[in-house]
Amino acid sequence: MLVTIPDLLKPEEVAHIRGVLDATQWVDGRTTAGDQAGKVKNNLQVPIDSPAAQELGQIVLRALAASPAFTTAALPLRVLPPMFNRYDVGMTFGAHVDGSIRALPGGQRMRTDVSSTLFLTPPEDYDGGELVVHDTYGTHTVKLPAGHLVVYPATSMHSVTPVTRGSRWASFFWTQSLVKDDWQRHMLYDLDMSIMSIRSRLPDDDPAVVGLAAHYHNLIRHWSET
Repeated sequence: MLVTIPDLLKPEEVAHIRGVLDATQWVDGRTTAGDQAGKVKNNLQVPIDSPAAQELGQIVLRALAASPAFTTAALPLRVLPPMFNRYDVGMTFGAHVDGSIRALPGGQRMRTDVSSTLFLTPPEDYDGGELVVHDTYGTHTVKLPAGHLVVYPATSMHSVTPVTRGSRWASFFWTQSLVKDDWQRHMLYDLDMSIMSIRSRLPDDDPAVVGLAAHYHNLIRHWSET
């Protein structure tokens, strides 16, 4: 399931993040890649333990916590602190699947169920740099306005096409979901969208609304791993 979340960040938040990133140090992105991914990865990243990454990551985490759309799509249990990357002209990331386990600060480990990319550069400022996600329904090419987020299963094969003009900046991170299975998350997402649509036309105490909401929460209770 691939879901786009518009305007996760306000324009002033994007501008602030861009300003901080413009003044910070960038390193070879292969330092955080696994063995296979490192062979097809060519980009730059902000060191994950740098003050800039930690400050800007908190801005992204606060926006995620305030986003009902992200909660509905990802059903987050744990979110890895956001990281930041850039693709200058000629840089790319070949087809790969994200690593299944990541280390949280403090040494705890988490499973990566959901991948997320938060675009920080307006699409008109660069050519190429599209996120390409492959799933059972085909190939999806994603290039969003600055401040928009896309979430998709971490099990998906995906890539970033070569940048041919400008520079493409983004934040990326992973989520361990309360519901491990992507198909189950997909059904829950569709059910929640239907409930929201019905609630716009019926009062909250209508039996149809109450019944569907009960089924939604009972399915989460049944499928949740915590």
